[in-house]
Amino acid sequence: MREKELRLALVCYGGISLAVYMHGITKEIWRVVRASRASHEGDPPASAVDAVYHDLLDEMAERGGVRVRILADIIAGASAGGINGIFLGQALSTGQSLDPLTDLWLEAADIESLIAPDAAPTSRFSKMWALPFAWMAAGRSGEKVEGLDEETREEVRRKLGHLIRSRWFEPPFAADDFTARLLEAFDRMAAAPTGKRLLPPGQPLDLFVTVTDFTGQPQRLRLHSPSEVVETEHRMVVDFTDSGDGKLAAIPELVFAARATSSFPGAFPPFTVTELDRVLGTRNQSWPERDEFLRRVLPRHHAAGAAEKAVLIDGSVLVNAPFRPAIDALGRRPARRQVDRRFVYIDPFPGMHFRLPGGGGHPGFFQTIIGAVSELPRQQPIRDNLEAIAARSGRIDRMQAIVAAIREDVEQEIEQLFGGTFFLDRPTAARLASWRVRAQAAAAAKAGFSYAAYGHLKVAGVIDMIAAILSEAIGDDAALRRTRMRAFIERTLAARSEGQAIAFTAGPSEGAKSFLRGFDLGFRIRRLRLLARRLTELEADHSEAQLAPVRDALYESLADYLERQGGSAHTEMADDVRSAREDEDGEQLLARLEARLDLIRLDGETDARLANALAGLPRAARRTLLLTYLGFAYFDVATLPLLQGEGLDEFDPIKVDRIAPDDATAIRSGGAEATLKGIQFLTFGAFFSRNYRENDYLWGRLHGAERMIDIAVSTLPSTIRLKPGAVAAFKRRAFLAILDEEEHRLTAIAPLITSLRREIG
Repeated sequence: MREKELRLALVCYGGISLAVYMHGITKEIWRVVRASRASHEGDPPASAVDAVYHDLLDEMAERGGVRVRILADIIAGASAGGINGIFLGQALSTGQSLDPLTDLWLEAADIESLIAPDAAPTSRFSKMWALPFAWMAAGRSGEKVEGLDEETREEVRRKLGHLIRSRWFEPPFAADDFTARLLEAFDRMAAAPTGKRLLPPGQPLDLFVTVTDFTGQPQRLRLHSPSEVVETEHRMVVDFTDSGDGKLAAIPELVFAARATSSFPGAFPPFTVTELDRVLGTRNQSWPERDEFLRRVLPRHHAAGAAEKAVLIDGSVLVNAPFRPAIDALGRRPARRQVDRRFVYIDPFPGMHFRLPGGGGHPGFFQTIIGAVSELPRQQPIRDNLEAIAARSGRIDRMQAIVAAIREDVEQEIEQLFGGTFFLDRPTAARLASWRVRAQAAAAAKAGFSYAAYGHLKVAGVIDMIAAILSEAIGDDAALRRTRMRAFIERTLAARSEGQAIAFTAGPSEGAKSFLRGFDLGFRIRRLRLLARRLTELEADHSEAQLAPVRDALYESLADYLERQGGSAHTEMADDVRSAREDEDGEQLLARLEARLDLIRLDGETDARLANALAGLPRAARRTLLLTYLGFAYFDVATLPLLQGEGLDEFDPIKVDRIAPDDATAIRSGGAEATLKGIQFLTFGAFFSRNYRENDYLWGRLHGAERMIDIAVSTLPSTIRLKPGAVAAFKRRAFLAILDEEEHRLTAIAPLITSLRREIG
């Protein structure tokens, strides 16, 4: 049966106490991915909830003829979403369980646990005069509290009073205690039973967490006049990757990111490395990777010997919806089969949060200040990000249309080039290598003067790739560093002898050919991805058994090239780059990188794999794939300028899905207002009641289940439909299984669970 991957790039928004709701959602995503892995590998489902997703995937395979594997390989988060993204990433990468975190969220995310002991009210009479003002400011949130049962109402009143009467003009929440809780959470995950890694072998997990550097780091910008200016950059992204081996990061590094991204201004003290050092010391916990990590994430602070003095605050202050790093990560994705890529963003409280007074009046003094410094920056729409994704998808659509339009002409060119008897021979590795070179030369000759522009665009792209590898090798990905590294490479190439010059006239010079043979990684990747797309088109007329050997050979080769793009070549070059003397060691540096990439050897291995696999295909299918493989140079000349040198990452346009209370209406409509308690008190609500946290966590799981079923089913072709009522039946099964699983734990909301059973039924 044909296979397809539904790959999720998750973007998790901030939301303060709505972190509890997001924990429910990310836990359900983890369940779906876990069930998909089990289904793919023939293992039994791990729970009754997993069994629902397992059966759904079986039903989709039976109806659609495609076995879908669901995986999450890119996660980006800010603030509360950052914390949940980090824990989810650790679970996906290592196979650890998210279950131990639930009790911790329900117990520890409480005002009385969060407030520092020295910040608590000194007596029950402290600042009693402030309580009426607090309830007046609470507005609609206070009105909702009055409608609760007596026990919950008194709990919320007491804990709100505890917060209001704690110390003023200093953050009331305990920094060290929170950091210790994060370390405890990872301890609980490690102590629980561990399953298999939830990503395919070699598939990397990339994790991005936004942080705000309070003092900022200077960035030099080049202008025409003056030639250079210095500005301060406060946005910061802490990134991790497990490179496909199940080792995401050292635990203190993950805690660094979690504590920094969630340092909500005014509630928590700003985060510093000293705080983490202090807490690790009290636990007798080592951090041997400390210096290397700080040099990577705080390069300028570290170079100045002041990493411990960096002051970091909440990541959602400047970037609450971190789409950009997730988009940038698409270029490092391996591909083993057809991909349906989704960007899924989790927005716990969408919609308009600001209302003017009746009659079109003006916002009040405090409403204006709070909105300007806190809420408005967090609620900016993601239009720019969606437009960037749409533009990328549009370029892919145009590329596909161009390839389809010129395919017949390209195939005729290849047939005329090699003669009619060519396709009767069995392809061998030596023949494929010879045919590739001949076809590329013919494409250059046929392209005429336009080939020069194409060639220079290719070289520019390769230089950019080399600059990125060398910059990332020493942990500095700043734009200025890349610019300087690019200039360094260009000077090195210009210094080569005339016979090795990079030039394109009627065709590429020998210097250009040599350079591209050694470094043009993108060309190889684009060629195999086009071949993979053509292979997918053959699936309608050929059995899986016939095409499987070619698919395996294709994706094994593609994985090798992609590993060079984002793997060991980067880290292995670190010492070489640091020791290189500008303008003196450039040629040696390029020679070392060329040897580490070793592309010519990979080309030979790829030709051997493909030749063996193609030999077993029926003649028509073999002819189709050979025409595509050998004709790629023609296609690339036509499409690369359109794509502005970017090439293609995954095969299809990206789709965007949202998980939010407004989108999950199978049980109850009305969005967050009708389901969540954490939206109260400026989204601090869940900190005031165990009842509130249990409520939001349960709704998170229910909403996550509903939306993940919707997203999974949407991967089916438009011509395929499940049986009438089947999707609703799967949702009902999932909802009831979740209630059965959580009923013993969520004792504070027994009436809600009873009500939900009626609504689901």
